[in-house]
Amino acid sequence: MAEFGDGKDEGALRTIGEVSEALGIKPHVLRYWEQQFPLLKPLKRSGGRRYYRPADVAMVEAIDRLVNREGYTLKGAEAVLRTGGKPAGEPAVHARSEDATPGVRLMVTEGPDVAEIVAGLKAVRTRLASALDA
Repeated sequence: MAEFGDGKDEGALRTIGEVSEALGIKPHVLRYWEQQFPLLKPLKRSGGRRYYRPADVAMVEAIDRLVNREGYTLKGAEAVLRTGGKPAGEPAVHARSEDATPGVRLMVTEGPDVAEIVAGLKAVRTRLASALDA
């Protein structure tokens, strides 16, 4: 859970600026995610000012983890969140944002061999990106 260090109670409402600063996610990204994820609905007061509840902050952290660390597409992350943390229908299939061809899926299963394979693929991706930049 995010640590705010602002002296407010743990269950206090947070502004978009406070959430942005605590999680390192720009406010415009948070507003975009509100449009893309119907489950993310912070309170809005007069003038459109947003107030994030602790559950909203937890949802933002989950979205950030799925999209920016685990490589889900926005639609894939939404599907995972809707099913309570498991991809719908296919327990170990992730739609990856790096796919060059739309609809291509990468099968990911548990185990140390998979971790090594994923690490190797990430290294190849990094080398390819470097070669393109050169």
